[in-house]
Amino acid sequence: MYYGKEPLMSNYEIRANARMHLKGNWVHAILAYLIFAIITSLPSTIPEVGWIISILIAGPMYLGIVKFSINLRRHNNTDIEVIFDGFKNFTTAMILQILITLFVVLWSLLLIVPGIIASLNYSLAFYILNDNPELTAMEALSQSKAMMYGYRWKLFCLYLSFIGWAILCVLTFGIGSLWLNPYIGLSVANFYDNLKNSDGTIY
Repeated sequence: MYYGKEPLMSNYEIRANARMHLKGNWVHAILAYLIFAIITSLPSTIPEVGWIISILIAGPMYLGIVKFSINLRRHNNTDIEVIFDGFKNFTTAMILQILITLFVVLWSLLLIVPGIIASLNYSLAFYILNDNPELTAMEALSQSKAMMYGYRWKLFCLYLSFIGWAILCVLTFGIGSLWLNPYIGLSVANFYDNLKNSDGTIY
């Protein structure tokens, strides 16, 4: 246990902090997120077996882009190759992605709101797994749910704050997403690190 390393930031401060870390690193971050987007979307173009490839690579690739974002936030190694580091924990990352998708879909079958709550509950699971690679997928999910208790609305509002950027992306035929995706990624990494260091618990 440890206390008071950081004050809990407002969402405005979280976004401002993300822009600060992206300053001078925009091109690097855009390239990393673009490669991530291309690799994770390519399997959908392959007939019959594409969905299997998607299942196999989605979790490891997401763990890799999470590590890239966290590293950029913490001033650690941000080489582009970092986005492939998730494959070093391939099995757990794959299972974690499958479980998140399954649980969110099942909750969404009830109503849209439970599905959103489930998505928020498990939103930090990959960040936790990145910091604790020895965890199982279920342990990462449980710790994410515990960590998000009382903070789901804050993260939901953080996502909502990017709606203007999302509209701009539509108006620019998706070009704006080159900047939006790293911006959101670094903001959520800030949210995770700030929450982790301010609530007094090591997850």
